[in-house]
Amino acid sequence: MSSTELPGIQAAAAAAVAPTVSAVRVAEGEKLRSVALPGLTLSVRSRPAETAAPAPALFVHGLGGSSQNWSALMPLLADTLDSEAVDLPGFGDSPPPDDGNYSVTGHARAVIRLLDAGRRGPVHLFGNSLGGAVATRVAAVRPDLVRTLTLISPALPEIRVQRPAVPTALLALPGVASLFARLTHDWTAEQRTRGAMALCYGDPARISDEAFRHAVAEMERRLELPYFWDAMTRSARGIVDAYTLGGQHGLWRQAERVLAPTLLVYGGRDQLVSYRMARRASAAFRDSRLLTLPDAGHVAMMEYPETIAQAFRELLDERGGS
Repeated sequence: MSSTELPGIQAAAAAAVAPTVSAVRVAEGEKLRSVALPGLTLSVRSRPAETAAPAPALFVHGLGGSSQNWSALMPLLADTLDSEAVDLPGFGDSPPPDDGNYSVTGHARAVIRLLDAGRRGPVHLFGNSLGGAVATRVAAVRPDLVRTLTLISPALPEIRVQRPAVPTALLALPGVASLFARLTHDWTAEQRTRGAMALCYGDPARISDEAFRHAVAEMERRLELPYFWDAMTRSARGIVDAYTLGGQHGLWRQAERVLAPTLLVYGGRDQLVSYRMARRASAAFRDSRLLTLPDAGHVAMMEYPETIAQAFRELLDERGGS
């Protein structure tokens, strides 16, 4: 979309500065690699399987997140899946795309290109929030790439947006991001992290001290990135654009076209995606099963990874274990 375009020279300049930023954390047992594609470079976090002939899986994070959002879930499925989690363009350790396209379609195209280049499809595709919208679009337009679909609080269009989600939507408006950056200039990384966790977790008290320290370090790293606010702003605009898109390209219409068995996960304390959307999603995805977690927030895979892993295993059992 024209509203999400950025001249390639600006993106390239931002990417050139990125190597001076501190390194991304890699947990024990994980590997991080860079995949170069025409006009696009993606960072991919992998968790090798612990069993022979594992099924491939790809995990897609939400707005403002990264592949680290899946580090709690991936090891719980290491006996079943050969897991990879991608940093979407402009997030995590991935530099901005050359064309500056941060729309849901642009992100979906990046995922498709990654899967095509690696020839790993069909995969078990997981998505959270923005990543859920991206995964829905991928599953709809390229069913050959998706074995199963697991969506955790997917960012599908809502008529009545949750009140705490309004500031995120406002980021899409011209000038708001720069204004917010100025107003919060004196906020520490710890303050920003606590605010984000209060918004995303059903119960922030569940976060361990170690996890909080890692999150603060990641926030500090992101704030050093010259394109941090641009990626956030344009991706937020991409979500808003996708919410207003109708016809065959509308996300709900695409949800109806998904053929893959789908696991839907919704949190009762989610402040960004309404719990009430669970029923509509269950009706839209033709082969769906629903997991509701009354005490979970927006990132159930980080709050209740064992429960998500068990639900996914049950989905696999229904399909004969693959």
